[in-house]
Amino acid sequence: MTWNLDELDRYIVYCLQEDARNVSSGTIAERMGVSASTVRNRIHRLEDDGIITEYNARVDFEAAGSQLHTLIVCTAPIPERSRLAKEALAVDGVVDVREVMTGEENVHVGIVGTDSNDLNRIGEELDELGLEVNDEDLIRAEYTTPYSGFDVAPEEE
Repeated sequence: MTWNLDELDRYIVYCLQEDARNVSSGTIAERMGVSASTVRNRIHRLEDDGIITEYNARVDFEAAGSQLHTLIVCTAPIPERSRLAKEALAVDGVVDVREVMTGEENVHVGIVGTDSNDLNRIGEELDELGLEVNDEDLIRAEYTTPYSGFDVAPEEE
């Protein structure tokens, strides 16, 4: 189901994508000219309606002592793609999985391993699930930004 988000909804999502931990409903409310309780109610509705599905901490795995943050690019048979992607999350060391809309290299698995033996184990477990491992890339850094289409706040004077 597709929802039509209004400007307030979009801006709330933008702010939460930017920094969910440190943005307050009061700050959003002030920028948008509504009450803080309106913003809180909207956040609850966005969560209940499945627009906001979760809040995640970004981890610098290298700073945390796990220097082997790796992207494993896999191929899954199209009819099995969703099931295999979800099952991959159960492999110890897998931190995220993305389904990609292609025939080949259609499952991207983020993993963190302690050493090369651990990376090999994870790759073997993914293979045993039925994912064909096509490529493995060591991740140096990862960057994100909120979707600019949600940034609808009025210009500050």
